[in-house]
Amino acid sequence: MKSGLTDIVSDFVSLIYPRYCAACKSALAKGEEFVCTHCIHNLPRTNYHQYSDNPVYSRISGRVNLSFASSFLLFRKGSIVQALLHELKYNNQPEIGRLLGRVYGHELIQMECSSQLNLIVPIPLHEWKRKRRGYNQSEEFAKGLSDSMKIPVDTLAVKRVLNTETQTRKSRLMRWENVREVFVVTDTQRVEGKHVLLADDVITTGATIEACSHALSNAQCKAISAVSIAYSGE
Repeated sequence: MKSGLTDIVSDFVSLIYPRYCAACKSALAKGEEFVCTHCIHNLPRTNYHQYSDNPVYSRISGRVNLSFASSFLLFRKGSIVQALLHELKYNNQPEIGRLLGRVYGHELIQMECSSQLNLIVPIPLHEWKRKRRGYNQSEEFAKGLSDSMKIPVDTLAVKRVLNTETQTRKSRLMRWENVREVFVVTDTQRVEGKHVLLADDVITTGATIEACSHALSNAQCKAISAVSIAYSGE
């Protein structure tokens, strides 16, 4: 009886204050959360995780030793992916990151090498920026991956010690200079001997993943892999 009453109240609230898809802005149907089923089904997936030598891996692997690297979606200006990322990062909708992580996690567990992963580490925000935003979008993505892949997330293993400028409109060299020494491993025992999966929001040049990977390598990680919500092949 209580459950039925809750459903009635929920339906009434949805009628008065309808919820909208963060991507297409259409009203969400009952059972849908944050992004409608149509948009999730039609997201521009890269399917890079199906190929070991994909564009994301090729872009980063020459500069750092990665076991594999992939991105869930292709980023294009004016696209549904840009709309979702904007809502995630700037409109206080961290749930979008977690939802996308859960969806991608279900796809990643089909990979044979996924069973070798020990830990998911989100790319950290500087504490000042995290407090200003209220959350770390990469951490929300990592939590979604963890929900599906049943791999623990460690949000304290790596710390961002410098508050860098935005990477937007920077060249590859400028991006690397911007993040070269911003990450430190807080305790080597957290990552030593483990295969760490780095989780980021967007990979463009790969400079952030590279810098964080160097910090992890110096802390005696057994192996490092990387995934992101989106890939922008600028």
